[in-house]
Amino acid sequence: MRNARIAGTGRYLPDKVVTNHDLAKIMDTSDEWIRERTGIQERRFFAQGKDTTANMGTRAARMALENAGLQPKDIDFIIFATLSPDYNFPGSGVLVQEELGIREVGALDIRTQCTGFVYGLSIADQFIKTGMYNTVLVIGSEIHSSGLDLTTRGRAVSVLFGDGAGAAVLQATEDKERGILSTHLHSEGKYAEDLAVVDPGSSRDIPRVNVEMIEKGSVFPVMNGNHVFKHAVQRFPEVILESLHQNGYEPKDLDMLIPHQANLRISQFVQKTLGLSDEQVFNNIMRYGNTTAASIPIAMSEAWEQGKIKEGDLVCLAAFGSGFTWASALIRW
Repeated sequence: MRNARIAGTGRYLPDKVVTNHDLAKIMDTSDEWIRERTGIQERRFFAQGKDTTANMGTRAARMALENAGLQPKDIDFIIFATLSPDYNFPGSGVLVQEELGIREVGALDIRTQCTGFVYGLSIADQFIKTGMYNTVLVIGSEIHSSGLDLTTRGRAVSVLFGDGAGAAVLQATEDKERGILSTHLHSEGKYAEDLAVVDPGSSRDIPRVNVEMIEKGSVFPVMNGNHVFKHAVQRFPEVILESLHQNGYEPKDLDMLIPHQANLRISQFVQKTLGLSDEQVFNNIMRYGNTTAASIPIAMSEAWEQGKIKEGDLVCLAAFGSGFTWASALIRW
């Protein structure tokens, strides 16, 4: 059976930088308050008329393809992870297929939010291992800023998120010691409403959209912050150790852990729990905030570009988020 290796990575960040000081001008918050609770200093917001969820993903994909030495025509399948698609339907994957100008390859959208990219890697890995496809493009792309309550009412959630896109190209390899070693996917739906956007679009409501939804704020994300934190710091180490132990490794063997960039405090807690050094963990939430499905591929792209991931390194990707879902992927780069 073949392995799937990451042949190239890419990212796209909108030009507009929004600092904590900028947010303090429109809501009752402060740079100190946000940094202390999240570690975030700034984030990016999209430019209306220029950036879309799909075309940001396409830009990240082009960078990944260039780094892999490939052309769009080489892609056999597209997997697009997002909670903020361009349309309610169709999904954004087909828009990327059109923007890349490639033949009628399949395009699959998945929506497991913060774990979306790792779930996507797992799907791509299976397609390649079974011989169905040779080259799969996996994208995570999000535009949060247009769906946030940027007032004091929504500050606990809204200060966390930013916009951006990341991508990876996976290719088949006959090298059994290289590529994705294993992936691990989990969910616990009883906590679904602890981190969610309830409206609009709920099929249980008639009509699906009404003025009351806007007035009561159910169109904005809500989060039981303490509960999410409690579960995140439990599930992150569990799923990381699951991937390591399945492949005969321990945390000390890791060259790089790239966690979903949800909250710097969570990443630091996980690092301490596993006994990892600063050199073994990559964080960039300080500059981008939480970009949900895009956070891991953006971080992976930066880590590779900065020489913090090298050929032969043992790399773990791990995520936890809405659903609740959590997942990991162990990779021999």
